Amino acid sequence: MAEDDTLPPFLAGRTVLLVEDDGRIAEEIVGELTGRGFNVHHEETGNAGLDAALKGEADVMVVDRLLPGCDGLSVIETMRQQGIRVPVLVLSALSAVDDRVTGLKAGGDDYLTKPFAMEELVARIEALLRRPDDTRNTKLSAGPLEMDLIERRVWRDGREIDLLPREFRLLEYLMRRPGQVLTRSMLLEDVWQYRFIPRTNLVDVHIGKLRRKVDAPGEEPLIQSIRGTGFQLRVSD
Repeated sequence: MAEDDTLPPFLAGRTVLLVEDDGRIAEEIVGELTGRGFNVHHEETGNAGLDAALKGEADVMVVDRLLPGCDGLSVIETMRQQGIRVPVLVLSALSAVDDRVTGLKAGGDDYLTKPFAMEELVARIEALLRRPDDTRNTKLSAGPLEMDLIERRVWRDGREIDLLPREFRLLEYLMRRPGQVLTRSMLLEDVWQYRFIPRTNLVDVHIGKLRRKVDAPGEEPLIQSIRGTGFQLRVSD
């Protein structure tokens, strides 16, 4: 973990409930998240994980799908029935589209297939914690950017930016998550609605086109590439 990988202040100290029976994987996840500033509570079985979840102390959960005793999806379904709305990231070695859909329908908020990179895991946890509480707002702002979701118009410091529909959706996704590192997989799933991850440079091509429109010559670059990970909308508070 690099020295600059610590969490933003408002994410530091958040509690992650990890329910994972594989000791090696659990140890790696606990070490990574703790090193970044999260508090991590680990349980090895579905029943113990459910008991911990029902206490309502976790800010986000990471749940393995295949657990001894009560499986991960049953844990999530029971939580939802009990009114526990904490966001849940499902981990699974099952990568088929139907398996991913089943995990989401059970009440999971995101789904990550094993094996995975720790950067991807952390990015998805941060995305769940940063999820907007109110997505009904019709106007967004991030730094010098302003967006009208009804009229589908965008401005930077008063300069209107003409965007194609996919570019608009991509920028909206970035503006809802300023300062957050967004992986290519996250963008493919959430902007393109892919439930499988093809080998493609689709994201890079669209980011390049969007960047040329948002960051005009002489303007401070807002859309940043994070090497080996993805992209970030970097704006001042």
